Amino acid sequence: MDNVELLSRIQFAFTIAFHYIYPPLSIGLGVCLVVMEGLYLKTKNKVYEELTRFWVKIFALIFGIGVATGIVMEFEFGTNWATYSRYVGDIFGSALAAEGIFAFALESAFLGILLFGWNKVSPRVHFMATVLVALGSIFSALWIVVANSWQQTPSGYRIEGKGMHARAIVTDFWAMVFNPSSIERYSHVLIGALLAGSFLVLSVSAWYILKKQYILHAQAAFRIALWVAAVSSLAQLFTGSKSAEVVTKYQPAKLAAMEGHFDKLAPADMYLVGWVNAKEQKTTGIKIPGGLSFLVHQDSKAPIPGLNSIRPEDRPTAVNFVFQTYHLMVAIGITLIGLTLFSLFMLYRKKLFETRWLMGIFVFSVLLPQIANQVGWYTAEVGRQPWVVYGLLRTSNALSQAVKAEHVLASLILFTFIYMMLFGLFLYLLNKKIQHGPDVIDSDQEEPSSRMNPVFN
Repeated sequence: MDNVELLSRIQFAFTIAFHYIYPPLSIGLGVCLVVMEGLYLKTKNKVYEELTRFWVKIFALIFGIGVATGIVMEFEFGTNWATYSRYVGDIFGSALAAEGIFAFALESAFLGILLFGWNKVSPRVHFMATVLVALGSIFSALWIVVANSWQQTPSGYRIEGKGMHARAIVTDFWAMVFNPSSIERYSHVLIGALLAGSFLVLSVSAWYILKKQYILHAQAAFRIALWVAAVSSLAQLFTGSKSAEVVTKYQPAKLAAMEGHFDKLAPADMYLVGWVNAKEQKTTGIKIPGGLSFLVHQDSKAPIPGLNSIRPEDRPTAVNFVFQTYHLMVAIGITLIGLTLFSLFMLYRKKLFETRWLMGIFVFSVLLPQIANQVGWYTAEVGRQPWVVYGLLRTSNALSQAVKAEHVLASLILFTFIYMMLFGLFLYLLNKKIQHGPDVIDSDQEEPSSRMNPVFN
């Protein structure tokens, strides 16, 4: 791997990982907003209205930063990955055009009503705007995942031209959209987004409860988000299993890397924790013998193709990295299931909000879905290497021919500086809004003058 390829991959990984902090939050928070405002319409309880108004402000902040950080990647396609852009232009053009028409336009059209329409439209019209903005963010994720899934499992295309001038042309739009991995991967991504948004609400609400501020609002929001998180964490088991089935069928090299399996055709173990020494082709750790074979074939002795059954030039090279990120994602997923189910039990026992140590865990739990979402994508993308379009275009052949290493390095340093400033601004504004808290309309519920100490002490 030359310096241009390495730096270009680092730059794109950094920018997309930073951007991906925000879309899952906006998707998950959008669903929570729909529930909050729906409960207000049903019950006429002002607490739900005040909650919705409060979280809409945070949603707008997340949405704005997400849009700003996402624009950069479109330019990177042209500057650093020109060959790739030419190769997949017809595919990506279709998917991204659909996103603009069906998703981003929907979000943009109704975002103004969501933010500024409280006293200008009827409650039902405002609720409709909230629903449509939430749907817009969900549809936006759909088309992005469709485009990425085509890179994992291409279908509905033909190749025109040769060498540097080769291009993938759409021959069947719906086959491209519903490629073999798109539905499974989209459902997995969507559930991850619901977890990210709901745990943000849980974190802030737990902080209020610990500080004994906005108790009615915090407990109401916590209950809503807890149910969203509990259902989502259980659903993630199913979507993760379906995604693994697709990987097993279409990307055996990635599957082998995920469990550090090297033998050509032998039963494969499933590791709980471990370490892969790719040089010695040895994986050590705590394992369930034949566990992967059983999950894939319901037979612990069934053979699974290992990395040695694949040509060396077609295998992932960062095997231990893929192994660790995959197992970290799984570990966090199991943790979230246990945490949410235990909390529902405590809620049933009416002891949840009095259990301060549990509220303390929830304050920091907002990090867990974020980490799981990030490492899940690392597993998917690094495990796909050395291909940028699986089986068709290698990453090393997708680069721009004119770009130089010093150009990429300079822009990487600049992006790092700008993104760190954006992240600092995001934390500052988020902290400021959380300190302010909900604007309490009904003074009988809570004192409107009550304010919080800084969140990030």
